[in-house]
Order: sequence, then C-alpha cells, then structure tokens
Amino acid sequence: MTKAAELAKMGEVLTNSQIGGRRNIVINGAMQVAQRSTSVTGVGSASGYFTLDRYYISASGTAGRATMSQVADVHDGFANALKLDCTTADTSIAAGEFFVLAHRLEGQDLQQLKKGTSEAEAVTVSFYVKGNANATYALELYDAVGGRHASQLFNVTTSWNRISLTFNGDTTDSLADSNALALEINIWLHAGSNLTSGTINGDFASADNTRRAAGISSFFDSTDRTFFITGLQMELGSQATPFEHRSFGEELGLCQRYFQYHVSTSTAARYYADQYSNGTLVLDQHHSPMRAVATGTVIGTWTVSNVGQPNLYVGTEFSHYLAKPVSSTGRAYFYAGQNDGVSLDAEL
Repeated sequence: MTKAAELAKMGEVLTNSQIGGRRNIVINGAMQVAQRSTSVTGVGSASGYFTLDRYYISASGTAGRATMSQVADVHDGFANALKLDCTTADTSIAAGEFFVLAHRLEGQDLQQLKKGTSEAEAVTVSFYVKGNANATYALELYDAVGGRHASQLFNVTTSWNRISLTFNGDTTDSLADSNALALEINIWLHAGSNLTSGTINGDFASADNTRRAAGISSFFDSTDRTFFITGLQMELGSQATPFEHRSFGEELGLCQRYFQYHVSTSTAARYYADQYSNGTLVLDQHHSPMRAVATGTVIGTWTVSNVGQPNLYVGTEFSHYLAKPVSSTGRAYFYAGQNDGVSLDAEL
C-alpha cells in the first residue's frame, strides 16, 4: 500500500471515529472458536450450525455435499481458517437450490450503520480466501426483515488473497434495535436459476431473488473443489482497515452468547444435588448471559442416583438446571462420564 493510500485510510478511520474501540462487527472472524466440532461431513443436506461458531450453512435442494472444517493454515497473521471441501458434486442444478455460508447479526449490534436514515453509512466487508482453482462467488448483505439486499462478486484463486467489498449506505428500512436477526452476511457458493438469472446489484435494492447470486460459479461442480476463508471483517466506511485481532478468550465469550457447552472433562464426575420441588437438582449458571432463553440438550449418559437420564430445564438467559426424572426426598448425585454434559443453543 502506498503512503498516500495509508494516509487516506487513516483519514477515513478518524472521520468515522473508529481509531479506538471495536471496528469489526463480525464475531469469530479469525476462525478461532469451534465449540461444536472441528470437522463435520455430509454438510449440504440441511441448514444449520455445524463447526465454527457463528458460521451458518443455509442449504436447500442440492445433492452436493461438503466436509466443513476448522483447519490450521498460517498466513498474514492468521492461524486458522474455515474450509469447505466438496465430497459429492452436483452438476444438475435445479432452479431453486442453493448452498450459502452465512454470518448472522443482531439488530442491536448494527445501529451504527444508520440504516433507513438519510445518514446511512457505507460499510466495507473484507476477508481472505483461496481455493483449489479459480472461481467466482458472491457476497451479499441481506436485510432479514425488509428483504432488501446488495450483492457483489469476488474471485478466488489458488493463493490467499484479501478481498475488500464496499456497500453504500441504505436509506430505506431501519434495523430494529433488538436481539433478533437483522442482517446476514451471505457468501453464495452454489445456486440455481431462480437466484442467478438477473443482474447482480452492488447496492441495496428491493427484494429480487434473481439478482442475489447472479454470475457465480458452482462450488459443487467437482469433488476437487475447495473453499477457504478467514479474516472476515465488517466495518463502517469505504476502506478496509487491518484486521482487528481479538484474543481467543474474547472471541469465545462473544460466541457463548449464542452457544455453550457445559461438559465434564474428567473420567468420572459426580455432582451432588439439593432438594427441589420436583426432585433433586443441580443448578448451574451459564458461562455468560445468552442472547435469549436457550434450547438445552443433555449430552451423553448421565445417571441420576441410578434412576436414569436427568431432565434439563432452561428458564432464563442466565442459568439452567438438571432435575431427577422422579420425585424423591433427600440428596442425590448426578454422575457424568467424560465429555457428558449439556449444550445450550440461543442462535439466530
């Protein structure tokens, strides 16, 4: 970068009051946190969160399948990347099918965009990508409530390259100041004609599915196909500043707003419970407050005083408890084997 470009970038950073504090709106942009798993096969049969925290796969109709992994790939100050590896190709593409890598954001974290006002801010999305061969994909900002969207194409080569895409501010439709889903960063990797037959729109416009992924390649065109991404950043302004690195602990805490594991790491963990109205219980605080009341799942083969699996109750954003499946008196124990526990999901 030339000195003139560096000075211009710094000027814009100062203008947008971004020299201090947080710049990156994305959580887990350096692909550090993968609470669920570091690798999952068969991705593409359904939508969901599978490996790296905050990265959602939206899929419908495709016969294509991929392995989704957190991989070590050291470059440009990054140690990890998200990798998609095509394991089943899909070259007969139906009109309505798609495969999208998404990052979902709450409205209350986006008020600085001033969307829906005459002062709406431009935003820049930057990231590092590579693949096994040249390809073209699309990055879309999608208003999950109003349906307005803006998409831009980007190219992937066999070497790591930093992509920078700037989107003008949208003066239509504000984003609710709430904990609900408001905006999606969508990376379109595969789509049928219902989503590709129009002309791609670089700025926000009214909902038109035909323009969302126009001009992209298909990730599922060959089982040789791979896609790597890291360093995802979204920030105010029309310049991509250097990636904002945060500590692993900071990123983990941000991710735990949406998903948490509470598991036993010992080979034989025993937890004693006190009396409760519908049996005995173990009360446990969440690692941190969650976005909303979570959906809880018991993991593994817990035993409660030899009477079977406990019942899991999640009543608030702050705590959950395990209770005996039968009424009883006196104290009891909850026994968990290694890696047994509970998961808590409050994802967008």
